[in-house]
Amino acid sequence: MNTPLPPAEELALIDRELAQLDARRLYLLGRRDWLLRLPIPPVWAPAAPARPTEASAPSAQNVLLTLGAVLLAVAALAFTLLSWGSLGIAGRSAVLAAVTAAALAAPAVLLRRGLASTAESVAAVGLLLTVLDAYALYAVGMPGTDGTAYAAGAAAVLAAVWAGYGAALRGLRIPLPAAVLAAQFPLPLAALAAQAGPSELGWALLATAALDTALALRTRAAAVPAAVLGAGALLIGAAGSWSAASADDALAPAGLLLAGAALGTAAAWREPRAWPAALAGGLAAVIALGGLARPGLNDAVSGGAWAVLAHLLAALPLLATVRVRALPAPVRRGLGLAGAVAAGLAALAAASAAASALAARAGVLGEVWAATEPVRDPLWPGAAVPVTLLVAAGAAGWLSRAWERPEPAAVAVVLAWAGLFAAPELLGLPVAAVFAVQTAVTGAAGVLALRSPERAAAIAAAGCALLGAVNVSLGALDGRAATFAVWGLLGAGCAAGAAYGPAPRPVRAGAAVCAVGYATGLLVATAAGTDLAVVWWALPVLAVPAAVAALGPRLGAVRVPAEIAAGAAGVLALVLSAGRAGTLALALALAGVICSGAAVRADRRRLGWAAGALLAAASWVRLAEAGITAPEAYTLPVTVPALVLGFVRRRKDLAASSWTAYGPGLAATLLPSLLAVLAGPQAGTASWLRPLLLGLSALAVTLLGAHRRLQAPLLLGGGALAAVALHELAPYVVQLAGALPRWVAPALAGLLLLAVGATYEKRLRDARRLRDAIGRLG
Repeated sequence: MNTPLPPAEELALIDRELAQLDARRLYLLGRRDWLLRLPIPPVWAPAAPARPTEASAPSAQNVLLTLGAVLLAVAALAFTLLSWGSLGIAGRSAVLAAVTAAALAAPAVLLRRGLASTAESVAAVGLLLTVLDAYALYAVGMPGTDGTAYAAGAAAVLAAVWAGYGAALRGLRIPLPAAVLAAQFPLPLAALAAQAGPSELGWALLATAALDTALALRTRAAAVPAAVLGAGALLIGAAGSWSAASADDALAPAGLLLAGAALGTAAAWREPRAWPAALAGGLAAVIALGGLARPGLNDAVSGGAWAVLAHLLAALPLLATVRVRALPAPVRRGLGLAGAVAAGLAALAAASAAASALAARAGVLGEVWAATEPVRDPLWPGAAVPVTLLVAAGAAGWLSRAWERPEPAAVAVVLAWAGLFAAPELLGLPVAAVFAVQTAVTGAAGVLALRSPERAAAIAAAGCALLGAVNVSLGALDGRAATFAVWGLLGAGCAAGAAYGPAPRPVRAGAAVCAVGYATGLLVATAAGTDLAVVWWALPVLAVPAAVAALGPRLGAVRVPAEIAAGAAGVLALVLSAGRAGTLALALALAGVICSGAAVRADRRRLGWAAGALLAAASWVRLAEAGITAPEAYTLPVTVPALVLGFVRRRKDLAASSWTAYGPGLAATLLPSLLAVLAGPQAGTASWLRPLLLGLSALAVTLLGAHRRLQAPLLLGGGALAAVALHELAPYVVQLAGALPRWVAPALAGLLLLAVGATYEKRLRDARRLRDAIGRLG
C-alpha cells in the first residue's frame, strides 16, 4: 500500500498541478484566437456515402422519350385504323393535318430551347404520321389505284419530304436515315408493279444501290442498303447467267453483272474501306464472262469441265491487277482477291473430278492382280481437268511472286502435281503409260521436296509425293509385273531420298519409312508369287529388320524412323506366321536373334530385353506345339543356371539391377507355369498340384525379394502369386455372385466409390509412398 502524504505536502502538490493546468489552458486559448484570425475555409464533416444510381440521367431520359414516342405512335395507328370511320372527311383531314403539322413543327421549337432528345422523339412521331397520311390518302382518295404502284410513288415522295425536312432541321439525326430507308423502295416496287422480269428487277435493285453508293459518300447510313441491294442484283444476274440456255440468253444477265462490277469498282475507288465491293464486282465480272461462254461449251461437249476452265481464264486478268500500280490499293486488293477466289473454286472443281477418278483405284484391293480395265468418268472430258489444274497452278505461282508469300507457292505445287498426275488416267492412255507417267511425276515431287529451298513448297511436295506413291502403288496391284516394277522404282527412289543429306530431316525420315515399307511389300509380293503357304511369308519379311539392324549407325539421321518401320515389319512377320505354331516359334526365334544382334551395340542395349522375351516366347510356343504338359522340366534347367549367373553378376557388379540379374531366370519358369495353370489341368494330372506348387514357389520368391529388397523377385513373384490366387478363387466368386441378389454388386461398387472418394487424397499419398518404396528396391 502507498503511504499517504502529510497534508502540507499534498496541498503543495495540488497547487503545483493546478498552476500547470492554468498555464496550459492559457496557451491553448491564445492559439485558438490566432487561428480564428487566419483566412481558413471551414472544414465540413464527410457526408454519408450516397446510394449508387442504377441509371444515368441521359439513359433515363432516353428511355422515357422512347416510350413516349412509341405510345404516341401506337395511339396514331389506333386512331387511323380504328377510329377513322367515325369522323367525316373534313374532320379526318383536319385531325391528321393538324397533328402532323404540330408533330413536324414542334422539333424546331424544341431544338431552339436545347431539348434535342425530345425533338428527336417528336420528329419520329411526325415521320410516322406522314406515313399514315399517305395511307389515309390512298384509302380515301385513291382506293382503285394499284397498291404496289401507289406504294412506290408514296415512298419516293416520303423520301424527298424527309430529306428536305432533315436538311431544314440539321439538328435532327432521324430524318436523313429515314429518307435513305424510304428511298430503297420506289424503283423495286415500280418494277414489281410493272410485272417486270428478273432482269428488270435486278436493274431496279442495282440502280437503287448506285443511288445509295452515291449517298454513302456523304452519310454512312446508305452503305448498308447499298451492299444489300447490290448483292441482291448480283445474285439475280448470277442465277440468270447460270440458267441461260444460249449465249443470247446470257447477254442480259451478263450486262447486269458487268454493271454491278463497275459499280463495285467505282465504290472501292472512291472509298478505301469499300474494297469488298471491288471483290464482289470482280466475281460478278468473272461470272458474266464465263456465263457468255458456258452455253456454247456445254453444247460442244458433255458436262461443265470446259465452262469451269472458261471461268478460270476470265479470272486471270483480275489477278494481273495486283501489279497495276495505277489502280488504288483498295481496288487492287479487291480485284486480286476476286481473281484468287474464282481461280480457287475452279481448281477445287477440277481437283474433285481428278480425286474421284483416282479414288476408284481402291477397288483393286478387292481382287489383287486381276488386270481389270480402269473406269473412266464420262462427265469430265479428259483434257479439261488437267488443263484447268495446270492453269490454276500457274496462276498460284504468279501470285506467289507478286504477293511475296510462300502459301501460293505451296498451292501451285499441289495443283501442278494433281494436274500432271491425273492427266494420263483422264486422257485414257494405256496402262503402262499411265504408270510410267505417274511414277515419274511422283518421283519429281519427291525430288522437289528434297531440294526446294522454300519450306512450305517442300512440305507440299512431300505430301504430294506420299499421296502419289500410295495411289500408284494401289493401282499397281492390278498386275503382277506392274507391282514389282512400280514398287521397286518407288522403293529405290525413297531409299535415295533418305540418303540425301542436304534435304530436310522430316522429309528424309519419311523417305526412310517409305523405303522400308516398299522393301517389305516387295518381299511379301515375292512370297505371294510362289506356292508357299502364308505362314512361310514371314521368313522373307524378317530380312527387312535384319537388314536395318545390320546397317545400324550407317543410317545416320534416319536410323530411328527406319528402325521403327523395321519393327513394324517384324510385327507383320509374326502376324503372318501365327497360323502355325512351328512357324510362329521359328519366326519368334529369328526375331530374337535379330534383336540380340542389334543389342550388341552400346546404344541399343535395351533391345536385349526384347530379344530375351522373343526367345522365351519361341521356346514356349515350341513346348506348346510339342504337347508338353510339364513345362517346368524344360524351364527349370534354364532357370537355375540363369539365377546362379545373376547372383554372381550382382556380387561383381553392384550397379546391376535385379531385373538384369534375376528377371530372365525367374520369368523363364514362372510365366510358362502360370500359363499352364490358366489353361487348366491336363489329363492325368491333379488339378490342385500345379497351382499349389506354383503358388508356394511364387510366395517364396516374393518373400525373398521383400527380405533382400529386390524389385524383380518381389514383382514377378507377387504377380504370379496374385494370378494363381485369382484363378483358384474365380469359380467360388462366380458361385457367390450367382447366389447373391443382383443389387448387391452395384451397392458394393457404390460403397467402394464413396470410400475411395472420401479418402482420395490419402490414397494418392499411400500410392506415391508405395511407388517410391518399389523404386528404392534393387
